[in-house]
Amino acid sequence: MASRTRPMITVLLVLGALVLVALGVANYIRGTYNNLVTLQEQNRTAWSQVENQLQRRNDLIPNYVETVKGYAKQETTIFTEIANARARLGGARSPQDQMAASNELSSALSRLLVIVENYPQLRSSENFMRLQDELAGTENRIATERMRYNEAVRTYNVRIRQFPANLVASSFNFTPAPLFEAPETAKAAPQVKF
Repeated sequence: MASRTRPMITVLLVLGALVLVALGVANYIRGTYNNLVTLQEQNRTAWSQVENQLQRRNDLIPNYVETVKGYAKQETTIFTEIANARARLGGARSPQDQMAASNELSSALSRLLVIVENYPQLRSSENFMRLQDELAGTENRIATERMRYNEAVRTYNVRIRQFPANLVASSFNFTPAPLFEAPETAKAAPQVKF
C-alpha cells in the first residue's frame, strides 16, 4: 500500500510545482504588462504637456508678429513662413508631425528675432518687450517639457527592450515611442555679426 501512495505523492508534488511555476509566470506577465501600460501613459501625459506649451506659443505668436509687423512692414517673407508653420502645427495629428511642425516654427521664430535686431525702435517698445519675454518663457517651458517627454520615452523604450519584458511587450504590441529631437538647424552654431 505504501508503494502505491508514493507515485501519487510524486505526481501531486510535480503538479503542485507546475502550478506554482505557472502562477509565477502569470504573475510576472501581469506585473510587466501593468508596468508597460503605466510607462505608456506617462509618455502620453508628457506629450500632452509638450502640446500644452506648443499651443501657448502658438497663441502668443500672432500678437508678437503683429507688433513686429508695425515696425518692419517690408519683412513679409518671414511673416508668411511663420503663418504657414503655425498652420502646419495646428493641422498636425501625430507626435512626429507635431515635432516637425514645431521645429519649423522654431526656425522661423529664430529668423524673426534676427530681423528684430535691425529695428532698435521696436526693441524699445514696452509691448514688444513684454511679448518677447513671454515668448522666451514659453520657449523655456517647451524645452523643459520636451526634456521630460524624452525622459519618459527613454524609460519606456528601455523597458520594452529589456529581457524578459520584451517578450511581454512584443506579445501585447507595445512599440517604441519617438523621441523629440532637435531640428538640424538647431545643431548649427549661430552666426553673430557686429
